[in-house]
Amino acid sequence: MAQSAERGEMSETGESGYQVLARKYRPNTFADVVGQDAMVRTLKNAFAADRIAQAFIMTGIRGTGKTSTARIIAKGMNCIGADGTGGPTTEPCGKCEHCVAIAEGRHVDVLEMDAASNTGIDDIRSQVLESVAYAPSSARFKVYIIDEVHMLSKSAFNALLKTLEEPPAHVKFIFATTEIRKVPVTVLSRCQRFDLRRIEPEEMIAMLRRIADAEGGEISDEALALLVRASEGSARDATSLLDQAMSQGVGETTAENVRAMLGLADRGRVLDLFEMVLKGDAAAALTELSAQYADGADPMAVLRDLAEVCHWVSVIKITPEAAEDPTVPPDERDRGREMAEALVMPVLTRMWQMLLKALDEVSQAPNAMMAAEMAIIRLTHVSELPTPGDLVRQMKNAPPPAPVTPSGPGGGGAQAPGTSPMGHSAPQPSAPMGSSGGPMAALQTSPETALQHYASFDHVIELIVAHRDIALQIEVERNLRLVKYAPGLIEFEPTPDAPPDFPQRLGAALQRWTGNRWAVIVVNEGGAPTIDEARNATAQALEAEAMTHPLVQAVLESFPQARIAEIRTQAEIAAEAAVEALPEVEDEWDPFEET
Repeated sequence: MAQSAERGEMSETGESGYQVLARKYRPNTFADVVGQDAMVRTLKNAFAADRIAQAFIMTGIRGTGKTSTARIIAKGMNCIGADGTGGPTTEPCGKCEHCVAIAEGRHVDVLEMDAASNTGIDDIRSQVLESVAYAPSSARFKVYIIDEVHMLSKSAFNALLKTLEEPPAHVKFIFATTEIRKVPVTVLSRCQRFDLRRIEPEEMIAMLRRIADAEGGEISDEALALLVRASEGSARDATSLLDQAMSQGVGETTAENVRAMLGLADRGRVLDLFEMVLKGDAAAALTELSAQYADGADPMAVLRDLAEVCHWVSVIKITPEAAEDPTVPPDERDRGREMAEALVMPVLTRMWQMLLKALDEVSQAPNAMMAAEMAIIRLTHVSELPTPGDLVRQMKNAPPPAPVTPSGPGGGGAQAPGTSPMGHSAPQPSAPMGSSGGPMAALQTSPETALQHYASFDHVIELIVAHRDIALQIEVERNLRLVKYAPGLIEFEPTPDAPPDFPQRLGAALQRWTGNRWAVIVVNEGGAPTIDEARNATAQALEAEAMTHPLVQAVLESFPQARIAEIRTQAEIAAEAAVEALPEVEDEWDPFEET
């Protein structure tokens, strides 16, 4: 057995005899598992009560111990102890033949299958279904460990379902996945699920320190903090980065070594750059960016660090206790608190959105440094602009401009009451007082009585809309400049673009709908603006009035390409706010509710 173990060690380490830290310090017992106390406690209780599930599924991000935990469970279920008389345990001895064989990946009754490369139904059939009915050769249980189980095809999952629902007593399944949502619910419902969470920074730093001390490596606390931050909660990533950092050279591995290794900028310098951007000092910000680039910092990494600082300061502003981050040095925590107190949330959220857009631009730009510099220039320029809240306050305090009288026939007068200086909506035609009626109703009454339903031209428009003649409605609104109207008489001046047969078609349609003849007369002059012209004139007048506002002029001076997109009245804004503020309607009475 000692010889076989020695051969297994040589197969893992290779001829050089070196074994990477991520494998050397892989957990072998539940006591070695870091940051998953809830799962370990549940499994220990299940083993102690002899309530071991038939199937487990482990989910979580990369490197949190899913496959390692599966192997520990397999060892615990098959461990017989050093004396050969033990039973299932959460503390496998690591010395019996089953523990050693499982640790070396050569146990005949513990099958490890990678679903990423064995996705089909034939793989499941040949590696699982055809052997599941046979008793284990030497172990207590036959254990199937399927890694990245979400990669299995639909047919493979379906083939596995029946066996998974009613497995033989000697069979256990352990699944591992990073994409739990891709696993069918029918499979999840047959498994005991464990969610392996990201490892907390304090626990990760302690783990890396133990490994570094065991390896005789010297590394500073700040360097460990950088490694933990870069690992994003993955123990395997953190251990691999530690392995790389300890290979930097003789002596203590410093934070500067780790930053150079990861292509990161000094966090203190990132905070300096953050402050320069918020102060609007574009020259100093560009100089600092160039200096960090010359020192080996990646432009994308610098922008990512700026986004991280923006998020960190925003969180501190909402929850001050977030500043107590063990991966951040004390002096940087103090700077974060000061920034959170000095900055307002609208500025931080605006910077966050712009940094996200800048990251996307830099990733697609042919020259990352040029794109990063343009992003910094844009950020420093925007830092001097007021927030939306400041703009609203300035608008409220600004004196209203002089009323603008639009030119042209049918132009309006002074500003309508109840509207803001930024503009107001065009008045809509008043609703008709009568009903449109139809041909059958008109035939039953005299022409004079029937046409009384159309006392104004608005009623004619309503009649056209009621009959859904969209083409005629558009022509009336665009081409008819009304001169005179009476029930049964329409005298108008056509626009130059009016079709020649427009009057005939309008008269025929009105006669067809009302059952009475209409006199549609064309004249050469004297017509009022068309409905469309009136609308446009009002909108143009409102826009011209808005353009005279000092705040609008200041915005257009700073952003020459900007345009007024929409003009809304204070009444409309108040109406919308009132609708949003309406109380929720209570649910209707439930006949089954207890009284």
